Amino acid sequence: MNTVIKGTSYVMAHTPHMVILNGVTQTTERIVNPESEYLKKLPEHLRSYEDILAYYPNQVYIGNHTDDDLAAIEFPYYDKKCDISDRYGKFGELMPEHEFYLLMKIADDFDLVHLEKDFVAEYKDQFAKDPVVTEFMLKRLGEGDDHEKIVKLVEEEHAEKLIQGDKVVGCVKRAHDIDVNLSAHIMLENIVNKASAVLALAHGLKNIDINPDDIEYVIECGEEACGDQNQRGGGNFAKSIAEIVELHNATGSDTRSFCAAPSHAMVEAAALVKAGVYKNVAVVAGGCTAKLGMNGKDHVAKGLPVLEDMIAGFCVIVGENDGVNPEIDLRYIGRHTVGTGSAPQKVISTLVADPLERAGLTTLDVDKFSPEMQNPDITQPAGAGNVPEANYKMIGALSVMKKWMEKKELLNFVKEHGLVGYAPTQGHIPSGVPYIGFARENILDGSMQRVMIIGKGSLFLGRMTNLFDGISFMITPNSAKQEEENAVSKDTVRQLIAESLREFAQSLTDEETKA
Repeated sequence: MNTVIKGTSYVMAHTPHMVILNGVTQTTERIVNPESEYLKKLPEHLRSYEDILAYYPNQVYIGNHTDDDLAAIEFPYYDKKCDISDRYGKFGELMPEHEFYLLMKIADDFDLVHLEKDFVAEYKDQFAKDPVVTEFMLKRLGEGDDHEKIVKLVEEEHAEKLIQGDKVVGCVKRAHDIDVNLSAHIMLENIVNKASAVLALAHGLKNIDINPDDIEYVIECGEEACGDQNQRGGGNFAKSIAEIVELHNATGSDTRSFCAAPSHAMVEAAALVKAGVYKNVAVVAGGCTAKLGMNGKDHVAKGLPVLEDMIAGFCVIVGENDGVNPEIDLRYIGRHTVGTGSAPQKVISTLVADPLERAGLTTLDVDKFSPEMQNPDITQPAGAGNVPEANYKMIGALSVMKKWMEKKELLNFVKEHGLVGYAPTQGHIPSGVPYIGFARENILDGSMQRVMIIGKGSLFLGRMTNLFDGISFMITPNSAKQEEENAVSKDTVRQLIAESLREFAQSLTDEETKA
């Protein structure tokens, strides 16, 4: 029996000050052009917490609106206020920056995060009201440090500042004096990744009301690297995240493949459960500080708010078939192999057409495709266009080439089988997985039969290979009920045959029986 998707979560943390201090576009600009007009104008283009609550794509991400709702909104979205501005959605939450600082402290095991006493005291009670914050977490928070200690760490020990307004309220210090892999910059990146993944995993557990001890394995699939100078990127984020969420019965490991990693992790989780190795696996990822304000220069130049101000995370709980939840059908795996090449048409063919043809299906048999779901509000002003739409046009063109539909149907195909992008440009975050939550719901209510998740990644970014990467999988309705019905039918057939044989035997004469 196939593995099922038991539940999902999607979370964000609003981190406007990290845009200025930690986003690579901004840190690079401070080095090469410290007096740039961009850096001077940037603070004026940062959004408030109220702004991000009222932003349509954010409310779609946490589940208070659907992609269909977003499609009905006139583009662009940044200048519209959503009719819902709730912190919490059915999938997760939008956490304010000051509470995320507290979560970072909770995620810290080596006394690297320091927060000011008054700051902790001011927000601790508010933070404790979050439904996923536990007593265990609050005990790890502590009471905070003196302001003078934090200032000294920043000024004398190269610690990274944590800002609220114009005030330093904390810092992240380095974990080693000379190892660049344990510098304050890298430690902040890793702790942010861990904290946002903790938030996602905690919401994932809450959303399906599962006993934490029932999670036996965690696969972390973000884009950060955890290790020191002897094993940079060695890991393990997964177990460190599981520890904070008190998954006492779990082990885990990290999966890396740039933006494609989440889809690889989903296939790995499905295979592990189907093989009987684990009963429940959590696939989880946190966000990436490096990509905060990544397209900020273009946004500021065009008079827009800096829209890449959110640290995102997600979680998918994969488990044994329960006869109810949608399945990950491992017959439908699409693979970008070493021999595939990097031509866009070939990539789409291997990820979409090949698995469908093996199953005797076409693209028209798939209700929705979820490839790179970047929010076009972010990408179009930066000159990258509408990424999801470009993918759907390629899938549609492939369908025409395969003679699965007429060319005149291309625009309707994009509308009927595509989605509106709403995910932040956090690399691995938009790559297919944002729609899994909605796909699960739509298949459960019978409005959809097949959804294909497509993860793609640029392996050449690591300067180890020029190869591209990608993997796809299909989510389908649970087949257990149908198998049960088929089994009943077979039993009925056997019963009818047995009854017929008995009637035939009773009709025979003694002579016929002896013969």
